[in-house]
Amino acid sequence: MYQGAMSPYPTVLLQPGRDRRLRAGHPWAFASDLKLDAAAKALAPGSVVNLADAQGRFIGTVTFNYHSLIAARLFTQHPDAALDADFFAGRLRAALAWREKLYAEPHYRLIHAEGDGLPGFVVDRFGAVLVVQANTAGAETLLPALLAALRRELDPAAIVVRRDGDVRKLEGLETGEAELAHGKVPADLAVREAGLSFPLDPMAGQKTGWYFDLEPARGHMAELAVGGAMLDLYCHTGAFGVRAAARGATNVLCIDRSEPALAIARVAAERNGVATRCTFRRGEVFAELERIASEKSRFDTVIADPPSFVKSKKELAAGARGYRKLARMAAAITAPRGFLFIASCSHNMPDALFGEEVAAGLAAANRSGRILFSGGAGPDHPVAPQLPESAYIKYRILQLD
Repeated sequence: MYQGAMSPYPTVLLQPGRDRRLRAGHPWAFASDLKLDAAAKALAPGSVVNLADAQGRFIGTVTFNYHSLIAARLFTQHPDAALDADFFAGRLRAALAWREKLYAEPHYRLIHAEGDGLPGFVVDRFGAVLVVQANTAGAETLLPALLAALRRELDPAAIVVRRDGDVRKLEGLETGEAELAHGKVPADLAVREAGLSFPLDPMAGQKTGWYFDLEPARGHMAELAVGGAMLDLYCHTGAFGVRAAARGATNVLCIDRSEPALAIARVAAERNGVATRCTFRRGEVFAELERIASEKSRFDTVIADPPSFVKSKKELAAGARGYRKLARMAAAITAPRGFLFIASCSHNMPDALFGEEVAAGLAAANRSGRILFSGGAGPDHPVAPQLPESAYIKYRILQLD
């Protein structure tokens, strides 16, 4: 059985013939791939182990949780590597190097799990404040090493650790309140995007408090919205609507069911000098769409960026119908020659099926048009080439006749 010359980690074996995918670079091994003997089952969830094939030949160093469907997550294929602060510092430097080429300001996703070689971890950077998500048992185990590396490499004013979200539940982890792991969060913390400033509270709200993933799409929609009226559905803290108003949309109606999110959006509109062109309304989106349709209102640009409709594979059929309904109702109130943005952040919603449901919704609304852009998350959300299914965001920007 493989044991590195200096390795402090135990070894877990794959079943015979289950090594090909991992040797090709895929970063996951499923529970069914592994030899789960008594020794393996005795390991604490999130343990760091050496993964070897059935003959004991080393494949890589992974975090291990046999209670999870994804039982092993690959960190390195370098023999005898230690997953310590030095290791994480190296991955951080690599992630920083190319982001600093693309982003003029330090506001972006700094670490995106497998895409940056750090499975289970997400780190968003808001200037001098970092917000970390530890989404797996392995990430929870290795969190002290990551935090040490972040402090060493970036010297942040504050680091916030978030432990909310459904992903943790799949790993058998508890969810909880945000933790201030280092420093102090400035009272006036804001995220910068396209020269605009949006207030941010990383200790509250959803996930890290901001969604960097659709920043490129927001740029497209702001340009298309110039000179017209926009409806921003599921507006959250106003990223689409406020940016469009600042670029030149004549008036923007922002709708969300979360009053705390709307409160932040109102401050953002004030801060960026567009409050007179933005209206914020609390409501359930489908009910508001029915009201708008009954009033015969039309918008030159419509944004439909909903929360996940498909949180598990068993919800796929119902979620697909939800996207079709949203596309139908949103298309119905988009003005002739207007623009419709519609997105899915559902990991379990295939891109092709999403496109089919959007097309079916347009047909049900008796609208025709063309797709101008079809895309996903921005470059600060890289995808491991062997793990295309981790590209969760998909969207369409359409012009409708």
